[in-house]
Amino acid sequence: MTETASRMLAGVSVPNTPLVNKAIDYARENCEPYLFNHVIRSWLFAARLGQIDSIGHDAEVVAVGTLLHDITLNERFAGPRRFEVKGADLARTFATQSGVDGRRAQLIWDSVALNSTPSIGLYKEPEVALCTAGIGLDVIGWRYDALPPAEMARIVSEFPRLGMKRKMTKCFCCIIERNPETTYDNFARDFGERFVQGYEAPSVVDLVLNAPFDE
Repeated sequence: MTETASRMLAGVSVPNTPLVNKAIDYARENCEPYLFNHVIRSWLFAARLGQIDSIGHDAEVVAVGTLLHDITLNERFAGPRRFEVKGADLARTFATQSGVDGRRAQLIWDSVALNSTPSIGLYKEPEVALCTAGIGLDVIGWRYDALPPAEMARIVSEFPRLGMKRKMTKCFCCIIERNPETTYDNFARDFGERFVQGYEAPSVVDLVLNAPFDE
């Protein structure tokens, strides 16, 4: 891994480069405050997990992937692709237009597109796995105890959650109501089934049994 300039943010050592600072600005412009704080915390958690587990990785890729993973998670999103896939496309365009090479840009795409599919993301390249882990820690508390309590408290204090559970649920439900076809094969389905009246996802069993083949 190439050495890069670093700085301390909420007690965590993170890269301090033009690309990372540009990604922070881009996230701030495209995310409302609670979501901006979420992506910053996810980045810090990803960075710390990499440090704690001594995982070699491209710190800029992890930064951009986590910072931009939710840029399409808002009530205005209108498909037709999953919000993570649309976000991944935007993040890759951001990266390539910022001079990032194809391989690194693809890692950023994977980090964003798979951010809500940990059963895959955690088993990909270190950069994708760390993005997935950092996001998972902030959303559902995965490996919450890996960070010392004082470190966790400082990160959450400097970048507070601002009602994230309630606001994120509202965003998911708006996407489900507007574009239910983008939610059938991912975690959003669970929000639809619990919170959105009339939501009914197709059964994979029916899709298999009704495939247009004799057997």
